[in-house]
Amino acid sequence: MVKEVKQAIRERIWRVLEERDLAAFPRPVYGRIPNFKGAEEACRNLASTEEFRRARLVKINPDAPQRPCRELALSLGKAVVMPTPRIREGFLLLDPSLIPRGAYREASTISGAFKWGRPVKPWDLPPVDMVIVGSVAVNPKTGRRLGKSHGYAEIEWGILSGLGKVGEETPVATTVHDVQLVEDDIPREPFDLPVDIIATPTRLIRVARRDPKPRGIFWEYVTDEMLREIPLLSEVKTFLSMSKK
Repeated sequence: MVKEVKQAIRERIWRVLEERDLAAFPRPVYGRIPNFKGAEEACRNLASTEEFRRARLVKINPDAPQRPCRELALSLGKAVVMPTPRIREGFLLLDPSLIPRGAYREASTISGAFKWGRPVKPWDLPPVDMVIVGSVAVNPKTGRRLGKSHGYAEIEWGILSGLGKVGEETPVATTVHDVQLVEDDIPREPFDLPVDIIATPTRLIRVARRDPKPRGIFWEYVTDEMLREIPLLSEVKTFLSMSKK
């Protein structure tokens, strides 16, 4: 029932973005973290926050609507940790001091991140100062959000929080179009990651979040298929078990 409720909200938002021509490339947005018209403005609004200004290392998802956030972070001298699509090849670290300024836009794309970034094991990262995630829908009152249903943001958070790189005090933000703000009581599963800050093209919202941020990977939800598709999960499991010895 929970998954059906979540999916119904996603389908409604995808439909609204397409029918009102608010979606941007790649289209159609069904099944995606949807790109939207005004994504650049939303990222600029997020960049005005003290949390973003202070951050030295920012983890940003690889989806299209957050590409401007990755470029903006690099241009402001911030290092960016970008998960590879579906976390198949782990994480990439983009260090602006090692990238020509004229290549920041290219480096903010997925193909460019593979060119200019370097693979990094999550346990080798310093603490992450801010996390930016993509969303299909988000409730501005509770901070509960929906991704595209695969749980990659939650797995990435689980990996980093289990390794002590992020935690309850790490600010989590998302950039969305205003129509992606919903009043629905989004159901919560134990691993779901709420947000503290929502930036749209027209406003900045600080959430009075009720839910705690999850900590670590909820291994009981990790399937054999997920372990096959995301080799890093097995690596993390081995690393954590070795660290306890």
